[in-house]
Amino acid sequence: MLLAVAVSGAVVLNRPESAAAVQSTDDAYVHADFTTVAPQVSGTVHSVLIEDNQPVNKGDLLATIDDRDFVAAVNAAKAQVASARAGIASLQAHLARQATAIRQAQAALAADEAALKLAAVNQTRYRNLADDGSGTVQARQQAEAQLSIQRARRDKSEAGLQAARQQVDVLKADLEKARATLAHAEATQAIAELKLSYTRITAPISGTIGQKSVRVGAFVNAGKPLLAIVPLDAVYITANFRETQLDRVEAGQTVEIEVDALPGKVLRGTVQSLGPASGVSYSAVAPHNATGNFTKIVQRLPVRIHIDPDQPDATRLRVGMSVTPRIRVGE
Repeated sequence: MLLAVAVSGAVVLNRPESAAAVQSTDDAYVHADFTTVAPQVSGTVHSVLIEDNQPVNKGDLLATIDDRDFVAAVNAAKAQVASARAGIASLQAHLARQATAIRQAQAALAADEAALKLAAVNQTRYRNLADDGSGTVQARQQAEAQLSIQRARRDKSEAGLQAARQQVDVLKADLEKARATLAHAEATQAIAELKLSYTRITAPISGTIGQKSVRVGAFVNAGKPLLAIVPLDAVYITANFRETQLDRVEAGQTVEIEVDALPGKVLRGTVQSLGPASGVSYSAVAPHNATGNFTKIVQRLPVRIHIDPDQPDATRLRVGMSVTPRIRVGE
């Protein structure tokens, strides 16, 4: 009998820790992916519409920042947009008028060319009359002078038509510049309106207000946390098991959860996932000694446990509570 007891004791004592049908740890706590709310613009808090520990829904208004400066910025941006649009309308009107000016220059050029043809005919006729003695030299000279004048007028009208056509290109370039100015003004207005919307601080998720520090009249800086929203309907358990316990732990296994704050209550859960690294692996200073003396320490890895729904006692869980999960690895 003593030999049987000794053999049984040796087997039990030498059995791996992971061979047990139930794995448990008291290094486990309730967690939630809570969201910290911070303003996106700086300013003075105008109103606070929530209290500590108050439940809120996604989109609820939490607080407002004095928006007078931001309203003024929006109005100034709108004025810039209106000015840019007026500039575009003016340039478009100039382009329409320039088309009329081109037609006018074309008509003047056509009239000058007709007058030039008449002057050329007269110059030829008076030259012939002067050559055969039927006309005077003075008449010939006057016809030649008139021909030169009409050529100059024709050249002037042709240059005016070319300048009018070139002015269209100038106006089109100015119009493109005005459109770019309008786009910049509209972007400035959009930014100003976006900043104005940031003066209304809303809840990004549904949950319960915690760590509230926002007060009416206080000046807040962009990015400085004002409160936290904890989604108590989405809490989970993070249990840090010893590495020697995890050989048979897998996702989907049943978990019984005892909560220190709820004596006598047992919640049900399911293993959701196993952590990819031990806690010390994320530390800035490597804990693994590669030189000198060494003392082996059993590491712990986090196991995430999902709490099964439709459990009345689960609504009483709060982030940070200590729990003792028991994973049934034998199932």
